[in-house]
Amino acid sequence: MIFSRFFHLATFLVATAAACMPAAAQLASKPGAVVTTPHVRAELVAHAPQGVAPGAPVWVGLQITHQPEWHTYWKNAGDSGLPTELNWTLPPGVAAGDIAWPVPKKIPVGSLANYGYEGTVLLPVPLEVSSNFKPPLALGTGASALDIRLKATWLVCRKECIPEEGEFTLALPLQGSTALHKADFDAAQAAQPQPLAKPGAVEVNGNNLQVRLEGLPAAAQGKTLGFFPETPELIRTAAESGKDWTQSWQGATWTATLPLAEQRSASPATLPLVVALAEPDRQPGQPVAWRTEAPVGGTWPAAAAPRAEVSPALQAALAANAAKAANAGAPASPMALPPQPAGTFAVALLGALLGGLLLNLMPCVFPILAIKVLGFARQAGNRSAHRTAGLAYTAGVMLSFLALGGAMLALRAAGAQLGWGFQLQSPAVVAALAALFTLIGLNLVGVFEFGRAAPSSLCSAQAKHPIANDFLSGVLAVVIASPCTAPFMGASLGFAIGLPAAQALLLFAALGLGLALPYLVAGFIPAVARLLPKPGPWMGTLRRLLAFPMFATVAWLVWVLGQQSGIDGAGTLLALLVCMAAIVWALTLRGRTRLVIATVLVAFTAVLTAAIGRNVLQTVEPARLASNAGQRWQPWSTERVAELTGAGRPVFIDFTAAWCVTCQYNKKATLADAELLADFDSKKVAMLRADWTRRDPAITAALTSFGRSGVPLYVLQAPGKPPIVLTEILGKDEVRAALAAL
Repeated sequence: MIFSRFFHLATFLVATAAACMPAAAQLASKPGAVVTTPHVRAELVAHAPQGVAPGAPVWVGLQITHQPEWHTYWKNAGDSGLPTELNWTLPPGVAAGDIAWPVPKKIPVGSLANYGYEGTVLLPVPLEVSSNFKPPLALGTGASALDIRLKATWLVCRKECIPEEGEFTLALPLQGSTALHKADFDAAQAAQPQPLAKPGAVEVNGNNLQVRLEGLPAAAQGKTLGFFPETPELIRTAAESGKDWTQSWQGATWTATLPLAEQRSASPATLPLVVALAEPDRQPGQPVAWRTEAPVGGTWPAAAAPRAEVSPALQAALAANAAKAANAGAPASPMALPPQPAGTFAVALLGALLGGLLLNLMPCVFPILAIKVLGFARQAGNRSAHRTAGLAYTAGVMLSFLALGGAMLALRAAGAQLGWGFQLQSPAVVAALAALFTLIGLNLVGVFEFGRAAPSSLCSAQAKHPIANDFLSGVLAVVIASPCTAPFMGASLGFAIGLPAAQALLLFAALGLGLALPYLVAGFIPAVARLLPKPGPWMGTLRRLLAFPMFATVAWLVWVLGQQSGIDGAGTLLALLVCMAAIVWALTLRGRTRLVIATVLVAFTAVLTAAIGRNVLQTVEPARLASNAGQRWQPWSTERVAELTGAGRPVFIDFTAAWCVTCQYNKKATLADAELLADFDSKKVAMLRADWTRRDPAITAALTSFGRSGVPLYVLQAPGKPPIVLTEILGKDEVRAALAAL
């Protein structure tokens, strides 16, 4: 068996190296005027009432229409979030100004609060056209036009947060008025804070901020105003008016006392701020908000250290973790940056341990487990050997989980879109594993023994170092088990993404301990070991029988490769596996015959590899699911989800992969059930399938948004309702209950 153990280690190294190849960070949006995601519809719009000419008013803007309960952010996002960013590409002679931010609304999120926008909002930007602007002809129109290009990024949140981006293009005709979006720009203009004639004053008094504004119009006097500082991390954003802070009127003078933030990081000498009427007090055609830049007097108390900048991807991961806590009854704080509570982390550790334990029951792990049982039976009665084998196997499993998890976390931190089981998204790794399991099967069935195919010095290593065999079998178990996601495991892996590296790796270690625990227990508890049968002739029969699960695994891997490299890739791999088996057989011969036949077969295999071997590593476009109305399953995309939910239809999404055995089981046992499919039809649920067999950054981002890092994942999403995430082992009753909740 040492021959196959050698290949265990080699394959693990190949898998890790293949996983380190950079992946595309994100799918670019196709240029156009509109970008649609499951959460927003974003459109580049323009308004030039006098045409595009020097000195004429020209406005462009990004109009964002949010799905119910979702929001994006103002220039000061509040306790969490990021403002929308617009990066313009304009022809020479045209310059873009700053966003003319409409007045935001205060959005409570648990014990925190954000400043942002719900519903539909237009972020207008003025363009300055100089006299030296020379417009080219708009492509395909023959008319002069202003070519506008925009790359926008925004963070859209509910309880969870998702960073999104889009690329937009628009050809704005130079002549004539563009009044299509006049009403939208007029509404955005009406929502602009009006400047106050007097700057007002701000005074720091201990841990409070005292604000005094004069010259507010009669329409505002006596009303309760909202307060929005443009400087972030200054006041306690979630403080409630009338309870945590006070305001009062003396004629046209408004005063307020607001609490400073506990983690304040700014001490401005001048404070730009906006005050706004409550929505019920706003009158059409009248100003709704006012802006000033007030000088600050007094002495600021000592400020906390500035908050570290956090990438949108990490904020989204943290938000997903907070959403899970909120669903469990804890206060929702999507973008909270403090360390996770010890209790939450302890629950995640327990989930990882249980997930690893249940991983032993997944079909993809069965072939390796059968070999471990055979090894334990061979050592019956030797308690010391049992303990040593259990410890070595556990060490191999845990160190491999740490290596694989560390590689995934490091690559994700570097911007690669990867998830659990990512190594099987590489055709090279799939082919290497198919070769490895072919060798193991040939060894088990008795085609070759290591002693007849290797020097005697290596043969003696098996007797001298049996611990290495058990350690490497643990490595192989992780390589094969990693495509599977067991119950409790998916949430823990998703939770690990947003944790510091040390805590995340501790979760991976707990996962490995769970996988190895049955054999560790069997090694140290004699009563468990005594349950195993005594050695005997049955062991030879079992050994040969175990070859067939290995060959079944090879068939599965060839099928997986066919999903990635097409029928030519799968056929080429089969041909090369036959050649490899013939070479192994030739090495078992004796004398001159061995040398001649083995040499001929090696030469033939080399020629065949050079001729068609590239077929194994090629990638082909996956066969698209038929998307006409007569077909049940449609290909997933964020645009398709947005289109369906926007039309009022609920959506069921199957995040799957060909190499995920659990996915295939659920597909046959549950999702093919005729009665269950009839229930889907009765609820008019659209069924989408997101195939993650090959690396797909869009699917990876979608998995992350649900707090997961691997497949299977099943989501039932209805318009205006929070998505329902189902369990990894999908049951018919569970799906029916979710459908009934619609």
